[in-house]
Amino acid sequence: MKCPHCQTEFHGNPTSTPLGQDPDGWWGVVRHMCPACGKMAIEIVCAQVSTGAGAGFHFAGVRKQYLGYPRSPTRPSPPPEVPKEFSEDYIEAALVLADSPKASAALSRRCLQHILREKAGVKRSDLAKEIEQVLSGNLLPSHLSEAIDAVRNIGNFAAHPIKSTSSGEVVPVEPGEAEWNLDVLEGLFDFFFIQPELLKKRRAALNTKLASAGKPPVK
Repeated sequence: MKCPHCQTEFHGNPTSTPLGQDPDGWWGVVRHMCPACGKMAIEIVCAQVSTGAGAGFHFAGVRKQYLGYPRSPTRPSPPPEVPKEFSEDYIEAALVLADSPKASAALSRRCLQHILREKAGVKRSDLAKEIEQVLSGNLLPSHLSEAIDAVRNIGNFAAHPIKSTSSGEVVPVEPGEAEWNLDVLEGLFDFFFIQPELLKKRRAALNTKLASAGKPPVK
């Protein structure tokens, strides 16, 4: 398996502990120890049958398998180009998405407001008005403007104004709202951080080639 802590692939000797049987099958806990980082990973397993006893106990015909520890988000973490002040809220919003879409949406709305203020240059107001500034001022490419406008529409800000005036509040969400907010943040991360950094690296590589050929660099 791949260690959820350090991402190292390893083949270990997991320890299985039975919990009991219900209509879904035999339930138990499987513990893995990563030899690379020395940290533990714990899985909850539901299997068709369980065999053995003590150290020789194991499950066969696994039907369900969940990582209980450490908790893992449903989406990949943002790349290192995204500053920590933005990536932390995104990671936490993705981590709680399955358990609480309301909490996830609150975190992603707060992150959206933060990135619009810091990177799109909108004047500080409530989130709904800041989205209006983005749309009316053509501050972003059209596809991102439309995506941000959908945050307001899917979230039904007119019926739930607290989502814009208190963007970090945990309030009821519409179907698909929490997931869409994360999609929008990914698009903004790509536009503001990832693509500029890629372009910077490509320009540096091109200038290295130009310099070796005795030509002036591009600006």
